[in-house]
Amino acid sequence: MGDNKTPDILMSRLSEFIAERMGLSFPPERWGDLRRGLNGIAKELGFANSAACLDSLLTEPLTAKRLEALANHLTVGETYFFREKKTLDALAESALPELIRARRNNGRRLRLWSAACSTGEEPYSLAILLHQIIPDLGDWNATILATDINERFLRKAAAGVYGEWSFREAPPWLKERYFQALGNGQYKILPEVKRLVTFAKLNLAEESYPTPANDTNAMDVIFCRNALMYFTPAQAAKAVRNLRSALVDDGWLAVSPCETSQALFSRFATANFPGAILYHKSDAKIQASPPLQSESPTLVAANETGEATPTSTWGHIDTAAIVSAERRNLLSPSLSSTGRGEGETGGTWSSSGSKAAVSTDAPSTLLGEAQSLYEQGRYREVAETLLNSDIAREGPNPPVFSLLARALANQGDLAGALAWCDKWIAADKLDASGHYLRAVVLQESGDRDQSLRSFRRAIYLRPDWALAHFAMGNLARAGGDNEEAEKHFNNASRLLRSFQPGDVIPESDGLTAGHLIEIISSIKAQGTTP
Repeated sequence: MGDNKTPDILMSRLSEFIAERMGLSFPPERWGDLRRGLNGIAKELGFANSAACLDSLLTEPLTAKRLEALANHLTVGETYFFREKKTLDALAESALPELIRARRNNGRRLRLWSAACSTGEEPYSLAILLHQIIPDLGDWNATILATDINERFLRKAAAGVYGEWSFREAPPWLKERYFQALGNGQYKILPEVKRLVTFAKLNLAEESYPTPANDTNAMDVIFCRNALMYFTPAQAAKAVRNLRSALVDDGWLAVSPCETSQALFSRFATANFPGAILYHKSDAKIQASPPLQSESPTLVAANETGEATPTSTWGHIDTAAIVSAERRNLLSPSLSSTGRGEGETGGTWSSSGSKAAVSTDAPSTLLGEAQSLYEQGRYREVAETLLNSDIAREGPNPPVFSLLARALANQGDLAGALAWCDKWIAADKLDASGHYLRAVVLQESGDRDQSLRSFRRAIYLRPDWALAHFAMGNLARAGGDNEEAEKHFNNASRLLRSFQPGDVIPESDGLTAGHLIEIISSIKAQGTTP
């Protein structure tokens, strides 16, 4: 089966193919690893030798089965609980307490994403961290999305069973407090931790994100560690742009210490902590200096005269203070305060941008201007453009209401988005899209019952909408209703068969039918209940 004599020209074509489809970088110095991976891929796919496998990969369509084989043999699954602990310390002692204070009296909602989660130790570490620092976590709508391209990793992660090697640098109390001993050196994560995490298949190099269709929108914290280092420079830059779009204003991105780069993360503010760096989506800039000696970095923003003025200082976590702290308004529904960052292109349900000048043109021109801003990802400017004019107040106008609802939801302003969804529906009760967006907003707000009603209304009005059936399946799955989830996933799969794999699903923000079918298959492979 082994074949280490593959011509260099074919190895070059294979490395380009993998870079394009998976983002993974295999320069000539790593072709030995690529050849070994190709041998394993050939065996898994049933080819007589690696040469036949290579010829087939380069000349035939890349099916879901082949992509899974590539992921199984070319991605790295080395991880363990509380890996790179100083990064987790920075999150627990600084970034999370500020988010918790801001949200305590404003919906008690937190969204975290472990991108490239491997076998699950990282997202479960984040879940345990939340249990430690939020004493009333049961009263919060806190979720952790965990994604990976490797379905074998995801199945192991969803099972939540680990051996001693996964605890090799973990604190001694971890297994005692958060795991059930199964014997033979195996430990199972406790249900109260497991239920915080949802696992899903996602290709960071190819698939569309952020989008509510795969729940990658409006994130407060994203961990993408030890993944970008394997990407080509172009794919890494693309992934960072998309990850930034997936964050709400004042959100945080954590990468591995070996992945930090001033050029790659130039659109973030950089926060230095002892032994760790976090990237902050903010108009504030971190004062240029060597790594700080204290535990508390100071964010610095430029005032109107161009002088640097401190905006906030992060301190050690104080659980009692968090519980009683007053809310700091990060996102004003009235948009009374605005950002000054540059607008982003692409992505969905994130926010950025400078204050927009109010157009005095005709309403149709103003709406066109707002739509153009929306397509560039400049959601704050969309809302300002429409709210600072008369166009949103001049009687029922479903296109305006729709754009406002989406733009506010993209900024994480769920209350504002819901209000405009209601106006949208009142103006056009038969538009399934209004009910669908309302359902998504309610689901993110933690109102499962009302979300369910709105999803049902959307499906009633548009029974052949695969995306709505998929969303209903996810909602039922989160509620533990496996039978209902299975029904809607099957309906979605059946409806998706009328599309070509590369067809973009309507109103999915770029998600293709083939990718959604793969996501549904991955969910079923893990078992329906999260």
